[in-house]
Formats: sequence, C-alpha cells, structure tokens
Amino acid sequence: MTAPAAFNPLTWDEAARAAAMVAVDPVGLGGAVIRALPGPPRDRWLAYLRELLPADAPLRRMPLHISDDRLLGGLDLAATLRAGRPVAQRGLLAEAHNGIVVLAMAERAPVGTVAQLCSVIDCGEVRTERDGLGLRSPAHLGVVALDEGLEEDEHPLASLVDRLAISLDLGPLRDLSDDGELPDADMVQAARENLGAVTIPETLIETLCATAAAFGILSLRVPLFALRVARTAAALDGRTAVEDADIMTAVRLVLAPRALVLPMPPEDDAEDQPPPPPPPEEPPESEPEQKKDQDDQGGPTLEEMAVAAAAAIMPAGMLARLRAAGGLRRKVTPPGKAGALKAAKTRGRPAGTRPGAPGPGARLSVIDTLRAAAPWQRVRRDEEAARLGDEGVPPAEGGPAGPRVLVRPDDFRVTRLRQRAQTTTIFVVDASGSSALHRLAEAKGAVELLLADCYVRRDQVALVAFRGARADVLLPPTRSLVRAKRSLQRLPGGGGTPLASGLDAATALAELCQRRGETPVLVVLTDGRANVGRDGTGGRAKAEADAQSAARALRAMGLGVLLVDTAPRPDPRARKLAEELDACYLALPHADAMAISQGVRAAMT
Repeated sequence: MTAPAAFNPLTWDEAARAAAMVAVDPVGLGGAVIRALPGPPRDRWLAYLRELLPADAPLRRMPLHISDDRLLGGLDLAATLRAGRPVAQRGLLAEAHNGIVVLAMAERAPVGTVAQLCSVIDCGEVRTERDGLGLRSPAHLGVVALDEGLEEDEHPLASLVDRLAISLDLGPLRDLSDDGELPDADMVQAARENLGAVTIPETLIETLCATAAAFGILSLRVPLFALRVARTAAALDGRTAVEDADIMTAVRLVLAPRALVLPMPPEDDAEDQPPPPPPPEEPPESEPEQKKDQDDQGGPTLEEMAVAAAAAIMPAGMLARLRAAGGLRRKVTPPGKAGALKAAKTRGRPAGTRPGAPGPGARLSVIDTLRAAAPWQRVRRDEEAARLGDEGVPPAEGGPAGPRVLVRPDDFRVTRLRQRAQTTTIFVVDASGSSALHRLAEAKGAVELLLADCYVRRDQVALVAFRGARADVLLPPTRSLVRAKRSLQRLPGGGGTPLASGLDAATALAELCQRRGETPVLVVLTDGRANVGRDGTGGRAKAEADAQSAARALRAMGLGVLLVDTAPRPDPRARKLAEELDACYLALPHADAMAISQGVRAAMT
C-alpha cells in the first residue's frame, strides 16, 4: 500500500477549518496527518486545535520510542512496592480517552508501535495482559500524526495513514493571516451537538463513491471518511443537510490526496450519438422539474466537478512518483547501517528483556527485575516471617535490619540487544565474450564507482566473475577499496558464459556471509545469455536450464538481488533470469558507467 500525498491548503483559513473538523469529530475522523517541519504553521495549527477542543478533552503527546508500559499501561512499580501487591497504571492511550494523541516524527514510528496504535483506534479500547495483570480501558481517541519526512518517500506507515481521514501539507504555507471568520470553540461545540442530525442525500453518497472509484481508491475506509468530513463541514456551517460545497470539501481533504490514477477525460462521442429530438413547441406546465433536468444535461455533473477540482489540487509529480513506485520493485535490502536486525550479546539497541541470570554477555535489567519481584512482596514476607518465626523480616517500609525488596533468582531479567548486521555487497560480473564485446568496460567502471560508494558507507564488498568454463571469487569480502579495484582491473574478458557457475559461487559466498552474521546483497551484471553448463560443457539449452536452477536456489535464500541487464538492448533472457531470482531488474541499454552506477544506487536506496 502506498502512503497518500497530503493536501496542500491554499490559505490558512482552509487549514484552520480542517483543524476545526478534527475538533468536532476526532474519533469519527480518526484524526489527521500533518506534513510539516516544526515551525509557526504547525505550531499554530496545533494550538488552534487545542483551543477548539473541550476543556476536559485530553491532548497527549506520544514520544517516538515510547515503551509498551507507558503506551498501553501495566504495573505501577513504585505503587506496587509501597503496597506490597500488584498495582496497575493506565497507559498514555487510555489517558487520551475522548481526546487526541499527537504522534511526533510519525514517519519514523516503529512498526510495532504503529500496530498497537492502529489496534486501539479500531477497537476503541486498550487491552493489556502483562505482569500478571489484565487491563481493559476505553480509548476512543483521534490521532494527529506529525510527518517530518525530508524526502518525498518518507511518510508514516500506510496502515496508520489509512485510519486518519485528513492529510495536510503545511510546509508551503507562509501566510498565516485569516479573514477573522474562523470557527471558534462555541461553533465547534454547536457543530458537535448538531453532527448526529446531519443527513446526506443518496445521490451525494453515490457521487462520493463514484469519485473515489475514478481515482482508483480501493480502501473502503476512504469513502466513509469522505462522508463524515462532508457531514462535519455541514455541521460547522450550522446546517442539517449536506450540500454540494460539503462534497467538494470532502473531495479536497480526503479523496484527492489518496488518488492512485488520473481520471480519464470523457470521450467525445458526440459524432456517434443520434441527433437530439426536437423540443416540444409548448412544454406542459406540469413538468417544470423535467425541464430543469433537461437544461442541466448540458453542464458538468457534480461528480465531474469533484474530479476536476481534485485533479487541480494534486501535488505536482505525485502520479509520476506512484507510477515509478509501481514499476521498480524495491526488494533490495538497503546497504550500510540499514542491514538486517539480528540479536546481539554485548552491543546494540535494547529490545526488551528475558528471564535469565546476569553474567558474561547478559546484562541485568534492574527495573524489570524489580518489576518481576514487586507483585510478590507481601507473599514472600509472609513466607519469610513464617519461616523465621519471631525473627521475621521487617515490614515493606524497610528498616535497619531487613531488605526493602525481596528478590529471588527467578525474578532476574536480562536485557535483549539487537543490532544491525553489516552489509556485504557481492558483485557478480559476467566477463564472457558477449559481455566483454559490448559492456564489460562499462560494467567495470560502474562497479568501481559502486565500490567507492560502499567504502564510504563502510560496507564490505566482494567480487565474483564468471567466464570461460568456471566462476572465481576474485575478491573475498573486504573493506579495502584499493584491493577491490586492483582485482577488478585484472579481470579479463572473453570465452563462454557459465552463468550457473557464477550464481552458484555467489550463493556459496552469500551463505558464508550469513553464517558470519552479515547481510549479503547481490548485484548481478549480465546479459543472461548462458551457454556453458555447471559441468563446464557447452550447450545453450542445458546452460540455461542450469542457470534457472541456480537462480531458484539463490532465490530460496531470500536475499536482496539487483540484476543489471548489460545487453546492448533489453534481453528477454535477462528479464526471465531476474524473475527467477525475484530480483529488481534494471535495463540500461545505452548507459555508460556513471548511468549504471546511478541506477544501481537508486534501486538500492
């Protein structure tokens, strides 16, 4: 699912009116995505939203890396130690019941946190079972996700955006002046009370659904959000029925930012239509509405007007980006520090705790150990008092002779650590006669440029070349740029194309990297014209069958693979090989070394 673009309001009044809609129905609309860096537009929008909310409605800011205990609730450690029995505390989402949660830097929110937030939005309550406690608290809330992405492809997760009705891009907004007629708190309160009485004609519902279909929107939530926005807009204006202007507002705020296709203009089939019948000389007076409908047939319908208005406000280049995202699959694992996460013993970022004794490679988590021990303090003190008789342990408040907290070995919790594995980029270069004739020089130049790029990112690089009857690992994984370039310069060209052997050698090298805890990424430069089999004998049919078999074996490892077609023009055999590898396919028939390296970088980042 592709994250939608955001609606770029033309004036501050439009942005403020969107904030008023969120204040009227935060739970029904789900909230809003605000794409803007910290600054006056975003601060004023949030302050205006806070001003319109009821005085008793909570507004909680949610840190990016909030813990599960704080988010969902759990054991109150301090209260538990004081009371000697488990004491539960509510989480941030439960505290925001009937209010709004502001998620900062939503584009970087962890997947697990977003999944928990989406679950609470869907269910309207928080369900937690942890530390021996079962918590269930109502949590009807709206979410304002602050999108601070710097790049065009940096957005909050689509699962979260799909649950928020309104998307605004406040970045280009500079003029924050208003016309003095913005909704105030009293108007929002009146709209909140009037919202349940607002009705919408069936024809306008059909218009919203048809407009959503015209933009290729498949999510069923989107038309429902558009319907709620239209009703909210009517309630803000003090009306009890949705009108055409409200439909246009819903299209601009909800449907247009989620457009996936550009609606096709209506075909001009006037020539194929039969000539209209001549109008009656004197229309009967009893059919005024019919005449009105006939007069209206000449103008655009509301659906056409909505589509045209939405198309006019689409961000420039949005559809081009959507087409690009659907064309080149990005399955290559990002290189450098973005390698796969793996468990670590002594280094890395904390990723929870587990029961276990502290020792070499296991760091004690004091807080979680106390958390595990806290619920059992009263039971343990009673057991100790019974065991020691008159010399029982002192009370929980502590004293000069006794411990304040009774901790047992099964309470110990050690920290789990995770760190990103180092990336090893394996270049698999076709040095056969066909490639040497056409593209080997460009391929060498591209690999040299990419080697330098990997060196900057502190990636390891390796080089596998195949020609003649076999494949060789010319360069084992290394960070030495000089050594890599020297190996590449000595690479000769000519001979047959043992493509299967080259892929087998790359597979073996990738397995070695995985055993060492690294994340291998493969970049295969070939024209796909195999003519030497695994056993070193010629025969194109057998060689291609072996190559397909080797490709399937490599695919089973689930690695990120990019195949660069080095043929003078895109070769179907290279594309078929890319499909067998489940790899990104990049055909650059007329490119030089710089163009190939740029294409590879674009596909790997």
